[in-house]
Amino acid sequence: MTASRSQVQPSAARVYVGTSGWAYKVWQPAFYPPKLAQSKYLQHYATRLNTVEVNYTFRHLLTERTINSWLQQTPENFKFVIKANQRITHIKRLKDVDDALAAFVSSVSPLERSGRLGPILFQLPPNLKASPEVLDAFLAKLPKALRAAFEFRHESWLADEIADILRQHGAALCVAESDEFTTTEVHTGPFVYYRFRRSDYSEGDRKKLAERVSVAAAQGKEVFAFFKHEEHPESPLWAVELLETAKRQS
Repeated sequence: MTASRSQVQPSAARVYVGTSGWAYKVWQPAFYPPKLAQSKYLQHYATRLNTVEVNYTFRHLLTERTINSWLQQTPENFKFVIKANQRITHIKRLKDVDDALAAFVSSVSPLERSGRLGPILFQLPPNLKASPEVLDAFLAKLPKALRAAFEFRHESWLADEIADILRQHGAALCVAESDEFTTTEVHTGPFVYYRFRRSDYSEGDRKKLAERVSVAAAQGKEVFAFFKHEEHPESPLWAVELLETAKRQS
């Protein structure tokens, strides 16, 4: 394996659970107090969960002012997981990305310097077929300080050759599931990244998710897990349940 990105020692393994975003009024009053102002949502969210997946960055670059506001509203152990900008994944499709990648990396650098940056999620478009050479070349461009997770949405990427390339660069295969598509559970990096995005999870389903997270954590890996976001308030409540279960089992 090449020089790894922030390898986590077993004793330092932690579980981070959250949702994709936080600014959803539909979560009141089940998750947010009924009279809580939207400007206070993140602060309240961070009292119950310890990470969030930021989808805003898919279309916009972060400003230092925005980042400073987020840092002031959340505790020191809270991690911001950032979705890579669409210019990298959907427009350039991982090729000829030097300028776009440099701008994106610069925009998240205040989070990295503060120690509050989680992994970067590179979500590829469903119509992008596997290209091992392109993936390998792209990963070689990434700064070693950034932890990268890749969500592939075309089945051609779910191959041993692709998993080997991710391992060589210390990157994680995003283990994602939805009503339409499920990624094989393969752990390629020093951390594990889950996206639980089915429209519903029964109590039995959620127990199985907790078991998967516990197994990954027991292997000494840092675990990040995110539920689907805006449709209903059950998502953050499921996230709280999963995080509390993980804490009891640690």
